[in-house]
Amino acid sequence: MFKRDRYLRQMGAIASIALVAGCGLVSSDSSDEGKTIVVGTTSGPSTLDPAASWDSSWELFRNVHQTLLNFPAGASEPEPDAAEKCQFTDSASTVYSCELREGLQFSDGHKLDAKAVKHSIDRIKKINVNGGPAGLLTTLSRVEVKNEREVVFHLNQPDATFPFVLSTPAMSIVDPEEYPADELRKDGKITGAGPYRVASYEDGKQAELVRNDKYKGIADLKNSAVTIRYYPGSSQVVDALKKKQIDVIYRGLAATDVVDIQNNGDDQGLQLVESPTTEISYLVFNPQDPWSKQPAVRKAVAQVIDRPALAHNIYKDTVEPLYSMIPKGLVGHTTGFFDQFGEPSTAKAKKILTNAGITERVPLTLWYTTDRYGSQTKPAFEELKRQLEASDLFTVKLKSRPWKTYAAGYQNGEYPVFGRGWNPDFPDADNFIAPFVGENNALGTPYETPEITDELIPESRRESDRGAVAAQFERAEQILVDDARLLPLWQGKAFVAANEEISGAEKAIDPATMMTMWELSWKTSW
Repeated sequence: MFKRDRYLRQMGAIASIALVAGCGLVSSDSSDEGKTIVVGTTSGPSTLDPAASWDSSWELFRNVHQTLLNFPAGASEPEPDAAEKCQFTDSASTVYSCELREGLQFSDGHKLDAKAVKHSIDRIKKINVNGGPAGLLTTLSRVEVKNEREVVFHLNQPDATFPFVLSTPAMSIVDPEEYPADELRKDGKITGAGPYRVASYEDGKQAELVRNDKYKGIADLKNSAVTIRYYPGSSQVVDALKKKQIDVIYRGLAATDVVDIQNNGDDQGLQLVESPTTEISYLVFNPQDPWSKQPAVRKAVAQVIDRPALAHNIYKDTVEPLYSMIPKGLVGHTTGFFDQFGEPSTAKAKKILTNAGITERVPLTLWYTTDRYGSQTKPAFEELKRQLEASDLFTVKLKSRPWKTYAAGYQNGEYPVFGRGWNPDFPDADNFIAPFVGENNALGTPYETPEITDELIPESRRESDRGAVAAQFERAEQILVDDARLLPLWQGKAFVAANEEISGAEKAIDPATMMTMWELSWKTSW
């Protein structure tokens, strides 16, 4: 179906490396399987409806909803999940057919069939939430139901990445009786077909998940119940772990917490798992803002920003400086921003501005979210402000909001410059370019780049060998560098901190950096 030999060799480095600090993570069958595992995080869902989500809400969806394809532990290529088999049925990669497993049901007992799949995908495009996952379906023309178990996707152009799209939690299969075809579900409930069902949910507090006995798929549950608790900040979630109020932390560890557990985890009865990821952090410039719309301003900012200082001083080297929107480990990664701008230089930045006729200090307002990317976000933006103002070329204001209102703000074009993080929808360079360009992109700020959207992306999607598309993505990267509308800052690592009695954390982070809760278990031997 795919020819990814070169591509998979690169992804193998990401999928297979795990550094364990503290107590070892040797997996064993759990005799305490019935005991609930409590996971703490600072990244709560912004919505409970997959049709509205293109963010970390996916983490909950991955565990309670089912998709046609999914990633087994350690894999970098999706395999059938709700589907029994899927394949392109033409040589041009424009017709993709899936046959469902027999006897699928939602957790409420309703039938999950091909009509439910069509309903789930069609409503994403029909509702078309601003900044929502409809942007992932730009190549989808129509969904056809062949029979009760067979569904066919007709694409308007070749797209070898479409199986990856179907593996994302945005494409979760939802119950047509519970999720309206033309509007979002509004009762605050979740009905899924995934490994877990939601026993209870309190917005901003916790989600109680229990084993879904009706589930049929590739997940092999190592536990019978998981509770996810949502915390407002890193200090609260780490304190809860140290007090044994929770058993695992994912998303929420501050850099200082990582260093502390690395150094003192044994004494605290804690373990730390570190894995490389393709998570990135970047700045977005709004072309509607009178200052941010000017290329000279954006390039001057790019010339001043000191990424190594940010990574070392603020993140304590738990992240790496990034000079490309495509991260290390994926085909198409470059060092374009370093190649073009080199080391940080106030003199070069001043020349960029004066050549454009800008001689006064440039006023900029930088926005960040207070509760999405960890407690290091505020000091990171304070460091960016310090660097920019130290050049005497900028006057910077910092503003912030909680994620739910923050996301609405950037989708409405309210922010001159704002910070975003990106955890990949799927492990392919396409997912670090396509979502950010075009009229309906994930950032809510239209970015017309015809060469990328009309030429480079379509050309790359015709190629089933994902290792053979470097030229297209390297060219796309250069366009992004020349525009400087998006400014990559750093590439992250995944850190999971856990009670020393927990096993499976090293397998629980999938290629899209989401935690698959079913891999966690209690140890029975030491």
